[in-house]
Amino acid sequence: MNTEQPARLDWFKSSYSSGEGGACVEIAADATAIHVRDSKGRGGPRLVFARSAWSGFVTGLGRDRS
Repeated sequence: MNTEQPARLDWFKSSYSSGEGGACVEIAADATAIHVRDSKGRGGPRLVFARSAWSGFVTGLGRDRS
């Protein structure tokens, strides 16, 4: 398990997030992984996904479920 944190990540919120706070996640990418954190707890734990796993997740979101 790699516990090293990248030196600097550029975090962003979804364009669907409002500027009023609330329940949002922030995403950042580096050369090998996608990092996900709670926007209200930026110093707290993060989820880290391999780029291939994240790509499969995002592709699955776009599928028609009907």
